[in-house]
Amino acid sequence: MQYIIPAIFILVFVFAAAKKVRVYDEFSEGVKEAVKFTFSLIPCLAAIFMMCELFEISGLSGGVTNLLSPVFSALGIPPELTKLVLIKPFSGSGSLAYLTAVIEEHGADSYISRCACVLYGSSETVFYISAVYFAGLKVKKLAVPIVIVLVSTLLSTVIACLLCKLI
Repeated sequence: MQYIIPAIFILVFVFAAAKKVRVYDEFSEGVKEAVKFTFSLIPCLAAIFMMCELFEISGLSGGVTNLLSPVFSALGIPPELTKLVLIKPFSGSGSLAYLTAVIEEHGADSYISRCACVLYGSSETVFYISAVYFAGLKVKKLAVPIVIVLVSTLLSTVIACLLCKLI
């Protein structure tokens, strides 16, 4: 695996040289665009991080967790994982911290911990990724793709818990 990235780099360099592309100039131009793109992400990411913190500090996180626990339980998702299901679309590090707490509390081989690991590994930080992908496109109509991803994440969570119960 350690040779793949250097091999790709050399292949691209050789191919570009064969096409008489000025590799360094094109690389520099690409870096300029990457820096512009990175700066365009800052407002979106700042908003997401502030909203996550406000959600937790305001107590809304606990209220929503308590409200949705019975619903998730009816869908086959252990109530102990409600907070993980809610945190993961917003924060990868927050959900990792909660995953660690679940494993410490219930043990690594428990059904709940297995479900938590599968949920963590099979879902994504939807809002962070949306900010990254859509910031460069200047897309304003994000509701439909985000709802589709959140619904598919919930469905995959239900299926993952069912599979963990069967295994």
